[in-house]
Amino acid sequence: MTVDRPALCRSATVSGRRTPDDVWDRYLRPQRWPEWSPQIRAVDYATETLVPLTTGNVHGPAGVRAHFRILDVDATGPVRSWSWSVTAAGVRLHLRHTVEPLGGGTRTGLVVRGFAPAVLLYVPLAWAALRRLVQ
Repeated sequence: MTVDRPALCRSATVSGRRTPDDVWDRYLRPQRWPEWSPQIRAVDYATETLVPLTTGNVHGPAGVRAHFRILDVDATGPVRSWSWSVTAAGVRLHLRHTVEPLGGGTRTGLVVRGFAPAVLLYVPLAWAALRRLVQ
């Protein structure tokens, strides 16, 4: 059974010196996710860059595997964004990421919604990964 109720929504915003183009590239190419996200060990994904309505798998520590679906990718305008749904252990989270220029660096944002305990556990991990993404 998949829990898919938007029981809780949380956000995180992090700024750093890395350029928006580099941050976007690190998001856009799933094979680069383990470079900055310590909870991701490997990614199975059929294309080089994110494409809406495609799926893949993220492999985490201790054999944890999460299935994901890319919902949308918007590389236009000053604020680029993408969203996906991730399901692991029967729990689904919906995540939206943003990348925007910030005087000599980048601000990246994340909004996570889903089953409350999973959101509360995930946001601190995501915040740490986002810091690495923009540094």
